[in-house]
Amino acid sequence: MSEDESAVTKLVSVDFEIFGYVQGVCFRMYTEKKGLQLGLVGWVKNTHGGTVVGQVQGPADMVEKMKVWLSKEGSPSSRISKATFTNQRAIDKLEVSGFKTRF
Repeated sequence: MSEDESAVTKLVSVDFEIFGYVQGVCFRMYTEKKGLQLGLVGWVKNTHGGTVVGQVQGPADMVEKMKVWLSKEGSPSSRISKATFTNQRAIDKLEVSGFKTRF
């Protein structure tokens, strides 16, 4: 297997928190939809502090695309001021299934 192929198949997990105008604008629904479109698993939920938090897992290249989407695009009506990504780590297998909104 070439180095490029192993980069594609390497699984990673990352936690995120999105700041700005991200609640009441379907941010969670769009995040779930985008995650599934990229073939990722994870979860997303609103916080009492007005942010959106969650976790995504999947192939490293797709997780990177999701990070860009979370920090720059989001839902059509959202206004993202900041996105933080923490606890990024390599994983041997996916630890969650599907992509869910938590409450």
